[in-house]
Amino acid sequence: MSDRSSSPDDRQPAGSRSAHYPQTVAVQPDLNIPPNFGSFSPATHRGSTVVFNTLAELRAYGDPSKTYWRYGLHATPTSEALCQQLAQLEGGKHTLLFPSGMAAISLVDFSLLKSGDDVLIPDNVYGPNRDHADWLARDYGVSVRYYHPMIGAGIAALIQPNTKLIWLESPGSVTMEVPDVEAIVAAARARNVITAIDNTWSGGLYFQPFDKGIDISVQALTKYQSGGSDVLMGATIVRDTKLYERLRRTRMVMGWGVSADDCFLVLRGLQSMPVRLAAHDRAAREVAEWLLQRPEVTRVLHPALPQCPGHAEWRRDFTGATGLFSILLHDRYSRKQVDDFVEALKLFAIGWSWGGAHSLAVPYHVPTMRAPGTWPPAGWEHAGELVRLYIGLEDTRDLIADLRQAMDATLG
Repeated sequence: MSDRSSSPDDRQPAGSRSAHYPQTVAVQPDLNIPPNFGSFSPATHRGSTVVFNTLAELRAYGDPSKTYWRYGLHATPTSEALCQQLAQLEGGKHTLLFPSGMAAISLVDFSLLKSGDDVLIPDNVYGPNRDHADWLARDYGVSVRYYHPMIGAGIAALIQPNTKLIWLESPGSVTMEVPDVEAIVAAARARNVITAIDNTWSGGLYFQPFDKGIDISVQALTKYQSGGSDVLMGATIVRDTKLYERLRRTRMVMGWGVSADDCFLVLRGLQSMPVRLAAHDRAAREVAEWLLQRPEVTRVLHPALPQCPGHAEWRRDFTGATGLFSILLHDRYSRKQVDDFVEALKLFAIGWSWGGAHSLAVPYHVPTMRAPGTWPPAGWEHAGELVRLYIGLEDTRDLIADLRQAMDATLG
């Protein structure tokens, strides 16, 4: 029987930390991992506590010449890798990550607006962005005004001395208008107003906002960047370092952070995103062209098609299209019939968050979402209910057959 009463001096130290007992070794092992392990997969650094070598290092946070890391909530090597790659893809310089696209939108508002300030928002804005703005107006004294998405240079007449921020969205996430970004940005810059755009639709690949003079780009990485319909994340990207520090400070005091595992999933998705976007683009255009021929459809709102508002701006500003677009069904169909059509689809799931491999369909009653009397636009005859379609990575022959059978069964 071994003698378990030996003193610490009788035992061999378990490594350079002078650990003598198994309980300490379990917490602080002395590892010797050989260097130079090569892999295409980025390392996933999980950690809340950041360990410093000295107190001087700990107290020097904020001085990039001495130490970068402080706390896992703010940044890890994994999240920093994602930040840098996103900035490079979109032509920015700095990226901040958030637990959702909506959190990234909220950061911009909280950073730049206070009671008495004014913000201009397109009338076709992403619904939760509108809800957030209405909340700021109701409870925080921010002036919120909505402008027609196709206003272009006319926005200059809406800018007031207290206007601090102009939001853009290109294209609108439901009605798909593509605004004249150049004209809106020129008007904003002439009055020293910051501009922010929701650039989710392009995936940050097909539209380069900073080349157009936009100050802030926001994306929901939940969509194409992850590509698997299984990650929630958002990003705010800027070029200006002073603006970045302002946004970063807000993020820090609000306590927003993302997990290393989610960052890894998005980093992995980015490698295939250009190929997936090209496939979504081809498939969506094919389905959209087929829908143009259907008598049940009065208008196909796809930015790459001439009948979509802002098509000329899309051709000027974008290098491609993606998988999301909308159709307007004939006004002879009731909302109930349109709902029946969506529910009759077998390959199109019913769901909000697009960007993955699976096709989706959602009906919208647009008049309740827009300023009174602005929808449908003048001259759009027989414009009825809207259905937003997301074309995934299934074979388009199957998707078209599914749309045909659902139309024949419910709208015939």
